[in-house]
Amino acid sequence: MTDDTTPISDTLERLERAEQLKLIGEHHDALEILEQLLIEDPENISALEEVADNELSLEQFERAEIAAKRTVLLDKESYTGHYILGFLRSASGEWENAAEHLRKANASRPNNAEILRCLGWALFNTGQRAQGIVTLERALNLDSENALTLCDLGVTYLQTRNFPKAKALFERALNLDPDNPKAIECIQAMGKIEEAMKKGSQIA
Repeated sequence: MTDDTTPISDTLERLERAEQLKLIGEHHDALEILEQLLIEDPENISALEEVADNELSLEQFERAEIAAKRTVLLDKESYTGHYILGFLRSASGEWENAAEHLRKANASRPNNAEILRCLGWALFNTGQRAQGIVTLERALNLDSENALTLCDLGVTYLQTRNFPKAKALFERALNLDPDNPKAIECIQAMGKIEEAMKKGSQIA
């Protein structure tokens, strides 16, 4: 009787190769490897997580969601699956659902700056403003040079009318990444607010 099972070492090597391809932006090539792994084992959770992550990078949101849902069905504690579902729910403005998934991701993978960034933003938009800001501050402490976190945190301070803090965060984001479109947009918005405030004080 022959053993037709794929050796674990071979599976791990292919997963590692797919990871390397993902990191250099070769998402389609990575997906080819991952999809073959799933043909061999449809319940390969690591491959499913990587499929979801690559599809998200390619902005194939429906495909990313299908893979992420399958992942959390097989492994309720998959932080990647819950993070991706939370990210997608945030993108569509489903803040409560987003926060629920991101809390689960954070429980499985605490102190991950990207998970905390998304969780903080979702919490802020559910109306839990103080908790959202604190969570974003934690994300920034873990990754102090992340322009997206700086901008998200800056927007929360902008919306709570802490303009000096917001401006400082936006300027820091722009200094770190001068071409970042979100940082540029935030600085421009801050400039308009300052101009409006200046005109208001002159009228008064």
